[in-house]
Amino acid sequence: MKVAVPREIKPDEHRVALAPESVKKLVKAGMAVSVEAGAGTAASFPDEQFREAGATIESDLATLLGSSDLIVKVQPPMENAAIGRHEVDLFREGAMLLGTITPTRNLDAVRRLAERRITTFATDCIPRISRAQSMDTLSSMANIAGYRSVLIGAMTLPKYFPMFMTAAGTVLAAKVFVIGAGVAGLQAIATARRLGATVEATDTRPAVKEQVESLGARWTGVDTSESAQDAGGYAKELSADFYKKQGELIGKHCASNDVVITTALIGGVKAPRLITADMVQGMKPGSVIVDIAAEGGGNCELTEPGKTVLRHGVTICGPLNIPAEMPLHASLLYSRNLTTFITTFWKDNKFNLDLTDEIIKGAMITHEGQVLHAQARDALQKGAGV
Repeated sequence: MKVAVPREIKPDEHRVALAPESVKKLVKAGMAVSVEAGAGTAASFPDEQFREAGATIESDLATLLGSSDLIVKVQPPMENAAIGRHEVDLFREGAMLLGTITPTRNLDAVRRLAERRITTFATDCIPRISRAQSMDTLSSMANIAGYRSVLIGAMTLPKYFPMFMTAAGTVLAAKVFVIGAGVAGLQAIATARRLGATVEATDTRPAVKEQVESLGARWTGVDTSESAQDAGGYAKELSADFYKKQGELIGKHCASNDVVITTALIGGVKAPRLITADMVQGMKPGSVIVDIAAEGGGNCELTEPGKTVLRHGVTICGPLNIPAEMPLHASLLYSRNLTTFITTFWKDNKFNLDLTDEIIKGAMITHEGQVLHAQARDALQKGAGV
C-alpha cells in the first residue's frame, strides 16, 4: 500500500499529517510512503528527515496523489488555487483518505469524495471509546488549544496572572473562568493554575466536577438530572430550562473574573451561544474572553472568528486553528493518532477494511460512491432539493 502525505494548502496551516517518526513505523510495517516536497518544512521537519525515515520525496502533486492508495491530511481537501484544481480531483478513484473532515462544515468536499468513490475516514468522527483513545485527533488538538488559549489570555490581559508580593505592595492573582471541562478546558485549567491564576470552571456534565477540582480549580455548575453526553461521548443539546439556569450562572461568573475561556462544542462541531452581548457589557473593563470555539461559530455572541475585537471595554479573541500555531508538537501528536489508526487495521500486509468494526463504521464518511455520514447526507440532499 502506498501512503501519500501532501503539503497542506490551507492558509496559516503549518502542520503535516505524518511526522518522520511515524513514516518510519509505517515503512517498517511494509507500507511505501511518499511525501510532497516541503510538506513538513513549516512544522520543522525538513525533507531530509523524511528520506532518512524511509519515505520518497515527490515534487509533482498530481503524481503523488494519483498513484496512492491512502492519502493522509490535516485539513479537508479543498481547491488548490496554485494549480486551479480541487485536491479530490487528483485522488485516484477508489483510494482512501484519512484525516480531519468535519463533514457537516465541508459538504462540497464530502460530495466530491463520494463522486470519486473515495473511502473517507474522518478522525473527528471516531467514536470516543477506550479502543480509539490513541486515534483521537480531536483530543490531541484540543489539548494544545486549551494550553495555548491561556497564553493568549495572559498576553492580552493588562495585569499579572500570578500573585506577586513586591516592595510596592501585593498584586493579587488574576481570576480565570473556564467554560467547558473537556480536554481543552481541563488543559486550560491546568495551564492557568501553573501560571498562578485562581480558576473556576463549569460544564454541562456534573461528572467532570472531580476532574476540575483535582486540578485545583473551583467547580460551579447547574444541578440537573439531564444527561449531557450522547452515545458517542460528545456533549449534546439540553433543555431550554437548563440553558436559562446556565446563562444566569455564566453571566454572574463572567462579571467577576478577569479572563473567560470558552471551549464548548456540541457534537464536537457546533458552538452554543453561552455569553450574550449583555453579559460582555457587565464584565470588568480590561477583561478578556478567549473563545476557542470560534471555528464553530463562537460561544460568545460578539466573537468575530479569526479576529480580536474590543467590545464594551472587553477584549474578545476568536482564534482559529490554534494547533497550527504549535506545528511541531501538533504534527507529532496528530501523526501518532493517524499511525495508530492505520496500523490497527493493517493485517497480512494490507489494510483490513472491516465494515463491522465499531471504529471503522464510526469514522467512515464516504464509501463506494455513497455518503454514509447521516448529517452530511441529509444536508446534501436538502441542498439538492431532494
